[in-house]
Amino acid sequence: MVTGIDLVKSQIRVAAGEKLDLRQEAIVPRGHAIECRINAEDPAANFRPNPGRIERIIAPGGFGVRWDSHATAGYVVPPHYDSLVGKLIVHQPTRRQAIDTMIRALKELRVAGIRTTVPLHLEVLANTAFHEAQVDTTFVERMLAG
Repeated sequence: MVTGIDLVKSQIRVAAGEKLDLRQEAIVPRGHAIECRINAEDPAANFRPNPGRIERIIAPGGFGVRWDSHATAGYVVPPHYDSLVGKLIVHQPTRRQAIDTMIRALKELRVAGIRTTVPLHLEVLANTAFHEAQVDTTFVERMLAG
């Protein structure tokens, strides 16, 4: 989102033996992006999987908001493997704007019939340490413990 480069496409080409056609100096980041992976899990119950039928799903939209998903109303989230419902991605000029846009998009997202990780993402986005970019790979674990 911040570079305009399709990284997956580049990875596939390299895996097929093609040379990488990008030069580091040509990659210019623009703005800030945040991605929230929306899973059929219950964060309040130690992330217990929450398979089941999605009764209704309404994706958020607007400038700088992207929703990537395979799920539709009637889709059954299976209990046997990945519980990913979709990826919600925002891109804005500043970190503050990206956070605000993600909060709005998460509040607009409607997934009825199953529990999802949306409440956890809202909790993370409300955390002062997240706003100040004082996070690492143990941030969520520490946030939930404290």
